[in-house]
Amino acid sequence: MSNDNDVRHGRHCVFLMHVHLVFVTKYRREVFTHEILDDLCAIFASVCADFEAELVEFDGEDDHVHLRVNYPPKVAVSALVNSLKGVSSRMIRKKNHPSLRKKLWRGALWSPSYFAGSCGGAPMEIIRHYIEQQQTPY
Repeated sequence: MSNDNDVRHGRHCVFLMHVHLVFVTKYRREVFTHEILDDLCAIFASVCADFEAELVEFDGEDDHVHLRVNYPPKVAVSALVNSLKGVSSRMIRKKNHPSLRKKLWRGALWSPSYFAGSCGGAPMEIIRHYIEQQQTPY
């Protein structure tokens, strides 16, 4: 996990893009333990690396998780989310955590919905003001 101000460089671009993701368990079941959250953190970091993204922060409670991911512009957030949820569900079920089998119906770990919010950088009001102050040529 790196410094928040690490501007990344691509071949033809310079970027610093972060997304805040929230995933909720199916039916809001309270299934996560400290051990499962540790496993999820490692799985999410691995999936992010496959997308050339970086898991900057991760934490959760017994029925949901929060991630902050630094990702390149070539990655669609929906594709990243799909992979994060699919791979983590499959890998966690493979580990056979007893608490999961009892509380999850038909093995589905995640609710099909998710929250994604852009984060980092200047507040929208400052960006709006900056754009308005540009010297438009006559």
